[in-house]
Amino acid sequence: MSINRENNSLNANVIYDLTSFTHLDYPEHLSCIVWFSGCNMRCDYCYNKDIVFAKSGKYSYEDILNFLKTRVNLLEAVVLSGGEASSYDLVLFCQKIKQLGFKIKLDTNGTNFLHVKELIELNLLDYVALDYKSPKTKFTQITHSNKFDEFSQTLDFLIKSSVEFEIRTTLHDDLLDENDINEIIIDLKNRKYTSKYFIQEFRDTGTNIANLQRPKKKIDKSLLLADIEIVYR
Repeated sequence: MSINRENNSLNANVIYDLTSFTHLDYPEHLSCIVWFSGCNMRCDYCYNKDIVFAKSGKYSYEDILNFLKTRVNLLEAVVLSGGEASSYDLVLFCQKIKQLGFKIKLDTNGTNFLHVKELIELNLLDYVALDYKSPKTKFTQITHSNKFDEFSQTLDFLIKSSVEFEIRTTLHDDLLDENDINEIIIDLKNRKYTSKYFIQEFRDTGTNIANLQRPKKKIDKSLLLADIEIVYR
């Protein structure tokens, strides 16, 4: 299987928006966030639905690179997020970012395995945040995609690689319960994942893809397995 290079032009308007400064999204690094348009999932709880359904963006790669040239020695890193950034061929863009001296973090659902693999093998990523959406039994129900196997490939590859990365799950207590989270923990343990596992609480911003409200249930955290260290966000 080859990688599609159709989106390789630096003039392509594929970037939905830019957050010019954050100290929260890349651990211990002052960063900006590049929000890529579109996603290959439709997660029920996703609060970025305008980005997910966007067909194009406000900015091109060149626009972002020109911005970054004004932030050399002021910012340390660039976070590639979305939507799903790995839906695009990011090699040339990441090479240009690296030439300016920035670190790169990728937020990803892991379903574009070849793209993520290539970026890591070319030493273009410094940190990856991989979303573990749900156990396989609920993956299609929550993401409205059939890409668990592709995600699984990316997870295995990251565990075997030397790149720094984290695993995180967004928790809406009406969608995932204690058994679901424990199923994820068992799977991570079986794959020999030994780092922290981050659980992000659902953000009720008033708008999300499935128009979810605040969860009616609350999982009992005391029932979660202690095989892996859990960090709540």
